[in-house]
Amino acid sequence: MSGEGRMGNWETWLAVALRILLITVVAFAVRFVVRRSLSRLIARLNREGEKDSKRRAARGGRLVNAERRRQRSEAIGSVLRSAASVLILGTAALMVLSQLGIQLGPLVASAGIVGVAIGFGARNLVTDVLSGMFMLLEDQYGVGDTIDAGEVTGTVLEIGLRVTTLRGENGAIWYVRNGEMKRVGNLSQGWATASVEVAVASDVDVARVRKLIEEAGAEMSAAEPWHELLWEPVEVLGLTSVALESMVLKVSVKTPPGKAEPVERELRWRIKSALDAAGISQVDGPDVSLAKPTD
Repeated sequence: MSGEGRMGNWETWLAVALRILLITVVAFAVRFVVRRSLSRLIARLNREGEKDSKRRAARGGRLVNAERRRQRSEAIGSVLRSAASVLILGTAALMVLSQLGIQLGPLVASAGIVGVAIGFGARNLVTDVLSGMFMLLEDQYGVGDTIDAGEVTGTVLEIGLRVTTLRGENGAIWYVRNGEMKRVGNLSQGWATASVEVAVASDVDVARVRKLIEEAGAEMSAAEPWHELLWEPVEVLGLTSVALESMVLKVSVKTPPGKAEPVERELRWRIKSALDAAGISQVDGPDVSLAKPTD
């Protein structure tokens, strides 16, 4: 091979190497800028969320769970950054292969065939990932929420694109595939209702019983820590049933999510104590076994 031919080959390879280097540098620079922009956007959204929470609290509204909002935005930001990295670096890899003289047509066709084969075998995986993305975007639940996922009810420990990790009531850790959750009940959003049914003799003065229950509820609302757990005054909804020897009154109050059970126990005990002090005995009914709850 002549010197000019060798020189031409070196120039060609040098030009290819420089183009590959340029593609690599530009790809990593664009990846850095995009990831940094996404991180700044998420941070700004978190700051605005905290300011909005403070404004709500200043106006007397209920405080929005800022930590949950932060976790959700961080999870979405992580997914977006990963997707951007795959897209940018994947495009750069294809451009580098093109510079090396590798024909992309057969490669893309082969990859398509392999992708179809993998797709048939990984349909459940794709379903799980898509379901996880929609769960994050729609904010169906967050870390710390108690959810009913169908066959399993528990507290969310971690949300992944494929699997959601729950801790059940008995302490067991459950790994639930996102694609298997056909319906999800979030027990930690909004508010919950604590309900108590009180059965008394049918010849008792209903108005007096109602007044005693309301007084017991008012005392509970003024006591710690129950004043933070009762979002509205205790309300006697009325009679749910009337029989020959007994009648049942239903009592209800709004509480924070997940706090209905302890509120019900305390309310039962206070109602029982108030009725006993007034000389009104209860009969067999839904909540006849009233005892002071133990912590």
